[in-house]
Amino acid sequence: MNEIRIHGVTGIGEVQAGDDLAGLLARAARPRAGDIIVVSSKVVSKAEGRTRRMTREAAIDAETVRVVAQRGTTRIVQNRHGMVMAAAGVDASNVEAGHVLLLPEDPDASARRLRHGLREQAGVDVGVVITDTFGRPWRVGQTDIAIGVAGLDALEDLRGHTDTHGNVMEVTLSAIADEIAAAGELVKGKASGVPAAVVRGLEHRVTGEDGTGAAALIRSADADLFRYGSRDVVTAWRTTEEFTAAPVDPAVLRQAIAATLTAPTPHGPPPWRFVVVESAAARQHLLDELSLPAEATGAGDAAERADRDTLAGAPSIVVVCLAAGARSGSSEEPDPAALLSLGAAVQNLLLALTVEGLGSAWLPAPPWRPASVRTALRLAGHWQPLGAVAVGHPADRREGHLAEYPPQSPEGFVETR
Repeated sequence: MNEIRIHGVTGIGEVQAGDDLAGLLARAARPRAGDIIVVSSKVVSKAEGRTRRMTREAAIDAETVRVVAQRGTTRIVQNRHGMVMAAAGVDASNVEAGHVLLLPEDPDASARRLRHGLREQAGVDVGVVITDTFGRPWRVGQTDIAIGVAGLDALEDLRGHTDTHGNVMEVTLSAIADEIAAAGELVKGKASGVPAAVVRGLEHRVTGEDGTGAAALIRSADADLFRYGSRDVVTAWRTTEEFTAAPVDPAVLRQAIAATLTAPTPHGPPPWRFVVVESAAARQHLLDELSLPAEATGAGDAAERADRDTLAGAPSIVVVCLAAGARSGSSEEPDPAALLSLGAAVQNLLLALTVEGLGSAWLPAPPWRPASVRTALRLAGHWQPLGAVAVGHPADRREGHLAEYPPQSPEGFVETR
């Protein structure tokens, strides 16, 4: 039967900036080869001089890349380390009044330094896990997780292995470092003054190399099904100009279109209609009708040609139309209220596509020629095409793109009366 033993490390005392934390741990913990030393990030930060004289809110602002969700004064944010957590990891407890404690500048580098220092002073190879407290979505309460790791693999990849019934495991990745962090917290505690623990019995987990660190535990934006929080989903959409050849799941596209039905309408049923261009023949007819003669070289022609190229490169095309009854009385001009309603519907569609991990480009009039589009798609005369949405998987998926394009300030767009 497998067995591990965990004991808290006492006798370290109050850590100050500049203290040799590796030396303090070596003397207090007396580590053996193959031990894993679990250390609270707070003492690491204190030793590294990460105390700042500022308010907690100002510190959170400085450490925040994006606000994922907020309720009252509680903020869930992505910090500069890439971690999504409450208050960006800023700690105002057990520090002098008017001061705060920031997370280590580079937790994985801190773990490596501690490991090397323990090797020099204790003469043994150990693993090091630096921890911090996290809340969890859908779960009440907090637990410790690993934010810095050295000397062990943070993840154990069991994909391709078989379980006891012979079934092949396809998605199993065990967060070993997080499990060790949580186990260490059982003997450290939040208010006991025990900042470190020794985990013994996992010698097979300790590696000769420092390893990739806790950074391996941060899920990339591409693989994150919950990338967008309640605060940043509204500003998440960006125009996608280039798409991969991967097809768009029709069910996902229709689910996104269904989100338009929550847009406000001026009166009666929604005044908009969507045409999903699925068949190769309809797609080609549409692109042919939107083609420009070679001699067309004006600025407007260039913009129209660029829009057509975007549509041609998108795996899916959705044409946006106003339906009958959306005119201003007997006029052929669209009812302004109907146009505003359609704009809200298109915005819902773009955001819904973004949440599904799809890219899109909204291509409105004036480049559109309604008669040509109506002919290409054989639409009834009372359906007025006003634009299209190009849909597909973005060719350029840059991690942290939300941080690169922060929302603009409303100054200059808003007046107060």
